[in-house]
Amino acid sequence: MTDYMQALRTVFERADFERGARPPYAKRTWRLERVADLLAALGDPHKRYASVHIAGTKGKGSTTAIVESILRAAGCRTGMYTSPHLHTFRERIRVDGQPIPEHEVVALVERLRPLLSERPEVTVFELITAMAMRSFCEHQIDWGVFEVGLGGRLDATNILQPTVTAITSISHDHMGVLGNSLAEIAAEKAGIIKPGIPIVSAPQRPEAARVIEQICAEKGARLVQIGRDWTWEALEITDRGQTFSAWQGGQPVIEHAYLPLWGEHQLENAALALAIVSILREQGLEISGRGIRKGLAHVSWPGRLELLGSEPAVVVDGAHNPYSIERVLGALAQALPERRLRVIFGASRSHLPDRMLVALRAATERIVLTRAAHPKSTPLEELSATAQALGFEWSTHATVAEALQAGIAESDGQDTLLVIGSLFVVAEARQAWAALQGLTAVPTDPPGAY
Repeated sequence: MTDYMQALRTVFERADFERGARPPYAKRTWRLERVADLLAALGDPHKRYASVHIAGTKGKGSTTAIVESILRAAGCRTGMYTSPHLHTFRERIRVDGQPIPEHEVVALVERLRPLLSERPEVTVFELITAMAMRSFCEHQIDWGVFEVGLGGRLDATNILQPTVTAITSISHDHMGVLGNSLAEIAAEKAGIIKPGIPIVSAPQRPEAARVIEQICAEKGARLVQIGRDWTWEALEITDRGQTFSAWQGGQPVIEHAYLPLWGEHQLENAALALAIVSILREQGLEISGRGIRKGLAHVSWPGRLELLGSEPAVVVDGAHNPYSIERVLGALAQALPERRLRVIFGASRSHLPDRMLVALRAATERIVLTRAAHPKSTPLEELSATAQALGFEWSTHATVAEALQAGIAESDGQDTLLVIGSLFVVAEARQAWAALQGLTAVPTDPPGAY
């Protein structure tokens, strides 16, 4: 009998472009036909419920979480598919906001095993996508909200025929895979646009906006643009979140709504989610203003500008490029002003840690360097060399738990201690924090499962 550990190994033993080297985004490797064939053998589960499909570079996970929270608050039975996970594989497939249990992962793998033996080319992400779509069908959800894994055009999730699609902010992302220019990357992201299906776009740089507009025109897809058709205003920021108002076409839609997420970029994501929900309401879905407020107020997206504790304020964020780090620093300056910033930093080699450290140097002189227990983590000696060259005062700690303890010891009650640079680092920091505070242990997967 397969157990949970064996099920995970069955999943991750396949070709893995998420954690390993990613080949160029070409049909020889990324094939929707392969996903379609697998899903057909499962009875096309993705056709049994309505769906929302969200691509982009930054904010697609947050937007997915906000849309799902609003739909659930409105009384819909929901499925949410996101990647990667923080602590446990089960986070990727959620039903009504809860990760699926271990026994369901085992059952899904067992159901797929004979199909996989006949399809050796199916990749890890394609398999997980099929598992999510099958799970949502078995749970008889009303709405599935799907985050694109990589790109859009050839992503396994693009098998969907959604009710509405969305593209969050696009920036230079996976350039060796998606293309070397913003226009090329935008074209891959915009591959989720379907003929006649409304599309909502976040504010984009001109070269990306032109690509999206052109593809919408070619496919006859109505384009709703945040910043043009929808606008928002930040109101009050506290240490627990922020309030805002939003308008559609100059008319107020929601006023003084509470969002427990920091940063102006999260208000952009919230406006994007509200525009998606507005289109669903136009199409007949009943969602009250009260339901929308409740969904906004209860959204949860751990590991992204998440406040773990105070005195000092301990904040974790998985930002792993200079642009995202600058956004995090700006949000902290607004939410926790007049506090000295101390930083715990670790990063994967593929995420340009040198450039991230440059972005952090503008905000602090002192940094604690560490590395996650992951083979792609940047060695401490490399981080130390960069920190020295940039003029940091720094210390190194072999584990994230040790770095967190050191950072807390070095901080006073009025400091902000920021853990940043990698979702792997953030996950270990959240686990270490729970242990330090005597909290319930964070659910994790068995070591060596993938």
